[in-house]
Amino acid sequence: MANVKFSRKEFEKSIKINDEIIERINMMGTPVESINEENIEIEVFPNRPDLLSMGGFIRALQTFTGKNSGIKKYKINDSGKKLIVEKTIPKEWSRAYACMIKGIKFDEQKILEIIQLQEKLGSTLLRERKKGGIGLYPQEMIEFPVRFVGMKPEEIIFRPLEYQEMINAKQIMIKHPTGRKYADITKGWEKLPVFVDAKNRIMSMPPIINSHELGKITEETKNVFLEVTGPASAEKVLKNALVIMATALAEMGGTIHTIECKQIEGKALKEPVMTPEIMKINKESAEKLLGVKISDKEMKKYLGMMGYDYDDKKKTVQIPSWRIDVMHEVDLIEDLAIARGYENIEPVIPQIANIAEESKGWISERKISEMLAGLGMIETKTYHLVRKEDYKKMGQKPEILVEKSKTEYEALRNNLTNNLFRVLSENVDAEYPQRIYELGTIFKKDNLGKTDTGIIEKKHLAIAITPGSYTQMKQALQYLTEMLGMNYEVKETKKKGLIDGRTAEIIIKGKTVGIIGEAHPMTLKNWKLKMPAVVMEIDIEGMIN
Repeated sequence: MANVKFSRKEFEKSIKINDEIIERINMMGTPVESINEENIEIEVFPNRPDLLSMGGFIRALQTFTGKNSGIKKYKINDSGKKLIVEKTIPKEWSRAYACMIKGIKFDEQKILEIIQLQEKLGSTLLRERKKGGIGLYPQEMIEFPVRFVGMKPEEIIFRPLEYQEMINAKQIMIKHPTGRKYADITKGWEKLPVFVDAKNRIMSMPPIINSHELGKITEETKNVFLEVTGPASAEKVLKNALVIMATALAEMGGTIHTIECKQIEGKALKEPVMTPEIMKINKESAEKLLGVKISDKEMKKYLGMMGYDYDDKKKTVQIPSWRIDVMHEVDLIEDLAIARGYENIEPVIPQIANIAEESKGWISERKISEMLAGLGMIETKTYHLVRKEDYKKMGQKPEILVEKSKTEYEALRNNLTNNLFRVLSENVDAEYPQRIYELGTIFKKDNLGKTDTGIIEKKHLAIAITPGSYTQMKQALQYLTEMLGMNYEVKETKKKGLIDGRTAEIIIKGKTVGIIGEAHPMTLKNWKLKMPAVVMEIDIEGMIN
């Protein structure tokens, strides 16, 4: 969750705050935390970063309350300017996108607001800047084309924001408070990313700090150069951040101007791209899910209240580029329910009598969790959606790709092991030994047409231990099977990402139900693990049944 504070005076220039408006804000799914004569504080869910700015929030509230309807249109011009990513850029931080926003009349309040948005996006959408950084600059101070280059830390010398002297990058990481806070992001990099203008002046060192001379927004600033940078794997998230920042600045009275951004591979695109996404919506599916009848007229009204454009002939919805939370038709149906009002959906008690009890599978999972806790293992819960790059690290390919994903997560997981390797990689500096497990759902293609979705869901158990060996993991397997009253055998096999000769199938009643093995040295290197690791993954349903 993220709490944002907006100036009440500025807020009420657009919408007068009263009891009715406070109730509507709450019904929008953004509860009011506090309100006084100076500020209104609102809680925003992580899936709605477009609401983190006052302009973005008011845009949504104006459609929700019926003052406006549908997608807000922003005029976009071409700046004729270029941003070039050079081949010297470090591979860890190789993407850069930018645009310009002209004609803003900044005051102290607007500067505080845009800094708040920059910080909130950095901590939520961009995961404490690990997925990307955002920079704003007075465009009047910069000479184009702007270049994004890689330089050795000792060669990067400039005056960082709110600092009194010129220092190099190494000193920034030690002396500057922002440098110390985010130094771990670039730890171990041979070169660091730097923005320089046509006069070869350093503008900033993303994602750490801007230059004081070229990277400080003041009340005299009229035109803003806005950039987002990060790893190639976070390309979609970075473009999302650019759109959210650009539209927030446009809500302050500016106009958006595209910049041609040439990436390291040579491809050049003008950013930001704000073309609405088109998604089909089935009225019958909405009625079935919500349990109410909805006319085409109501569909148009309710979707318009949530900032969408609905075509009742084509049965399609246009989704604004800043609504990065909409990934499926169900998301649109949820917004239909919010606009219609959950309080207006009458609950109905089913005309059947059931006596609830735990399912056999749930009882087994609970027992397994208790056993593993007894072995000193910590449970993790990871996302069902995964990155393609995680599979590359294991020499694998994902089975089920997610169409039109708006995040770096591009596939449904078909195993839990890769996710546990990621957890270990994100905790390399934590205390050892690390013994973790996950009981969760994995997804396989339904090639026999047994399901409506074409996807089969299975419950799996995965365990990872570092430092760990095959023998240690086999002891854990022995304990589990004994406690569950089962016998097992193992048979040597090969598996990508694991060591040949130290990997085996787990067989119960003649059926292969899992795999156990030590991580290959290349796997350890790909995940940047410091210690040997061993993993095990079991099909729980196959084992129990």
